[in-house]
Amino acid sequence: MKMSYSELAGKPKTLQSLTGIDPQEFSILLKSFDLAWKKSVSSIVDSPKRQRAYGAGRKSELALIEDKLLFILVYFRLYPTQAVQGYLFGFSQAQANEWVHRLSPLLNQALGYEQCLPEREPSQLEPVLTRCPSLEFMIDGTERGINRPKNRESQKENYRGKKKTHTVKNNIITDMGGKVVFLSDTYEGRKHDKKIADAEEYEFPSGSELWQDTGFQGYKPEGVEIHQPKKKPRGGDLNTEEKAANKLISKIRVKVEHYISGIKRCRIVVDKFRNHLDHYADEIMEIACGLHNFRVSNRQKEGVKFLKAA
Repeated sequence: MKMSYSELAGKPKTLQSLTGIDPQEFSILLKSFDLAWKKSVSSIVDSPKRQRAYGAGRKSELALIEDKLLFILVYFRLYPTQAVQGYLFGFSQAQANEWVHRLSPLLNQALGYEQCLPEREPSQLEPVLTRCPSLEFMIDGTERGINRPKNRESQKENYRGKKKTHTVKNNIITDMGGKVVFLSDTYEGRKHDKKIADAEEYEFPSGSELWQDTGFQGYKPEGVEIHQPKKKPRGGDLNTEEKAANKLISKIRVKVEHYISGIKRCRIVVDKFRNHLDHYADEIMEIACGLHNFRVSNRQKEGVKFLKAA
């Protein structure tokens, strides 16, 4: 029996385990995903080169919009091989590959309709951050393993000596409520977190506070108060007051690690990335951040409703 939404609709815990979102969130996202799908179909149907009526030919194995959304969410959440993904939904690996790359942009578009995607343009960062409830943010780098590139130069650029593997890397900036408000471009694994920040020239609203780790040593944007643990001097040690201050900073800054773990509920940004399509490694990280923001946003709304009801 192939996997379908009709089979899982009455099993909320199983649905959440397979997709990373609960049934109510699935229903909310489905409306935006349906809109993205209809716009996609409309662009195909209205093409002057099209000769066959839409719906003619072989019937799709993912006929229902619910099953299409389930398919792509399961792929992001579990990241099985495409042969396994196809088997779960009743078709071949080749068809699974085609559906993955057709539905991924639509999931991204749906998250955009829900206003859950992080900002990607450094030039737009300051106005985006100005709209946040408080001018207090956290910045951190996160990296993902990839298959060893075949190109010798790419092997060298992506090799992460510290982890003895090949990786790609992004910087993220979050607000204190848990949302990823900015996601950098995707860089080769050997590029340092601070060098990414310097290259993209982030600008923060005047009076902002920024919590960062020692990977951003020396990073201090203009008009921003920096909170960063003090590094132990070479051949020396920190005094009691400095250790206490570091502990307090780390206690607050650790929240960003929790937010990154929320992004990495999607196994596609945890397991070694196997896909080779240009720009897909960047696209899937944006979608994973969008899904994290979508969950945070909806659960914050539910918290407000609960407080009002109480």
